[in-house]
Amino acid sequence: MSVRIGVEQRRARLATRHCLAPAARVAGTAEIAEAMVALHASDPATVYLSVLSRIRKPDPDEVDRAMYDDRSVLRILGMRRTLFVVPVATVPVIHEAAARKVGEQQRKLLVKLLDQVDIDGDKATWLNEVEEATYEALHERGQATAAQLSAAVPRLRTPIVMSEGKPYEAKVNITGRVLILLAADGRIVRGPTGGSSWSSRLYTWSTMRDWLGAPPPPIDADEANRELARRWLRTFGPAPVGDLKWWTGWPLTQTRKVLASLDVVEVDLDGQPGVALADDLEPAPRVRPWAALLPGLDPTPMGWQERGWFLGDHGPRLFDNNGNIGPTVWWDGRIVGGWAQRDTGEIAYELLEDVGSDAVKTIEAEVAKLATAIGDRRITPAFRTPLERELSGVSTGKTDPARGLTS
Repeated sequence: MSVRIGVEQRRARLATRHCLAPAARVAGTAEIAEAMVALHASDPATVYLSVLSRIRKPDPDEVDRAMYDDRSVLRILGMRRTLFVVPVATVPVIHEAAARKVGEQQRKLLVKLLDQVDIDGDKATWLNEVEEATYEALHERGQATAAQLSAAVPRLRTPIVMSEGKPYEAKVNITGRVLILLAADGRIVRGPTGGSSWSSRLYTWSTMRDWLGAPPPPIDADEANRELARRWLRTFGPAPVGDLKWWTGWPLTQTRKVLASLDVVEVDLDGQPGVALADDLEPAPRVRPWAALLPGLDPTPMGWQERGWFLGDHGPRLFDNNGNIGPTVWWDGRIVGGWAQRDTGEIAYELLEDVGSDAVKTIEAEVAKLATAIGDRRITPAFRTPLERELSGVSTGKTDPARGLTS
């Protein structure tokens, strides 16, 4: 008979392993990224807000120090062709387990798109020459923007048509796609944005060697797959196999093969089959009820595909049409509402269920703490959701706690 690990136990694990309960919060960005395996970075502001929700002493400059001064974490392409911020030690794991495959797929796509261009000789060879020229130009400069690199390597300005024949057809240069290939190969990394905005996407680039002094040591692909699955299970397990498949972007056959190489056991998730690491079956201790305001695309709600055990029926107001979650309010291991920042800077939130007056007080304390940490910054999620849009447009002023507006 498989071990039963119910919803309450899964929520108790989430509270401590995701550094969300006050007693489980940690000191810095690198610790948080390690605990969460990887921090979503598709929306640049998410990284800052995810850290502020988990750090003991909220410090708006902590993420920049970790990324650009200490260089203890890197922003890299990873699972499902998504940007993540990860500890330097995890870079080889994600590169071999996810990014390399993404790079192969994107290179094939770009070579196909180059059929539009009049190029003498083999297009794959031509593209390789452009990549090498770009890498050398970047190494010579130490740090450069995409615009600076395209000026130094004229072939980067080669135009191609994306999504030809569709309403969103666009003519673009290959600069960005070449940089993605070099990044997916682990040769270059995104550096500072050159501005103070948390939402800026105007990154500078450096070679991996120049940024770290030496590239992280390589790792065997099978070992990388096992390590990524093990880390995910330690943070997000126990869970259905389909959740690991979705999170990694692996085919089901590969997911099952990787799990077969690990010491895992089947568990009963309140009637749903799941898997857990064999040495991770002891009950998690209960913690005092806690509240958190997590940003859109935070790694906690984006860690599973099956979210009913913490999301309930709130999905339609909290997700966009592409499956991206917006800012959420959490109470004791489940999502109970959403929040947004208005143009005036104030934080507005709405509870989607009755959580009681004590919970509201705790939530409002988190709202005040977040507002102080954000300061005069203005943050609009890259992916807008129904409730976030509603709250962003709500008129200024206080209302009753059920609506939860702060001024």
